Amino acid sequence: MRGTHRSTLLHSWAIQRRVIGALLIRESLTRYGRHNIGFLWLFIEPMIFTVGVTALWTFSGAGHGSNLPIAAFAVTGYSSVLLWRNMPGRTIGGLGPNMQLMYHRNVRAIDVFLARLTLEVLGATMSFIVLSSLFTFLGWMSLPEDILKVLFGWFMLAWFGTALAIFLGAMSERTEVIEKTWHPASYLLFPLSGAGFLVDALPKNAQDIILLLPMVHGVEILREGYFGSAIHAHYDMVYMAIVNAILTLLGLANTRIISQTATPK
Repeated sequence: MRGTHRSTLLHSWAIQRRVIGALLIRESLTRYGRHNIGFLWLFIEPMIFTVGVTALWTFSGAGHGSNLPIAAFAVTGYSSVLLWRNMPGRTIGGLGPNMQLMYHRNVRAIDVFLARLTLEVLGATMSFIVLSSLFTFLGWMSLPEDILKVLFGWFMLAWFGTALAIFLGAMSERTEVIEKTWHPASYLLFPLSGAGFLVDALPKNAQDIILLLPMVHGVEILREGYFGSAIHAHYDMVYMAIVNAILTLLGLANTRIISQTATPK
């Protein structure tokens, strides 16, 4: 009996894996097409944003509360923002253009969300790797002191962005308020996300408030992994994991609800 249940579970997982893979290819072709550089836009687009912000910060001499090189500070900060901030934009209202796919029994709302979010994570990750490697080669930043901390911080930020995106994407199918308010909210969150400052440079009262934002913890541990003893990072990864888990549960619960009502017209 247990063997049959396991076989059924593995069979279902194999089907959903093929569904998400097919949606991933469809989404990449729809978004980037086959012309010009096509799929390469996946990571070149975020690279352009990151390089633009890095150049802006460098030429303006923007301060960030430490002696770290601005290029290294900008790459670790703005790449982190791109990782979590763009994901909700891909899921909010994301079911509408894909509603006809719901005719297929094995295609569900969560599959559409996961295909779109996988593309975002791949693009932001490739952009971060390419720019970090390039800046290290040019001598603008050093290799990470603790690569495992960098990877863990990146994973936690990706988890946060994915959970937030699924939750907001599902809620946007129930109320248009989400679509109207996310963009201004994301712009307001950017300067508070830890991308442009170190928590240690803030007054104690401000530190306590800013650390309520979960993404700040991810940026801090990522930077500690990169710069090590050159900074004093402030983070609580248990707190961030709890917030991520709550967002994940809320997102999955709301996705289940809309899956029962979302039907192609």
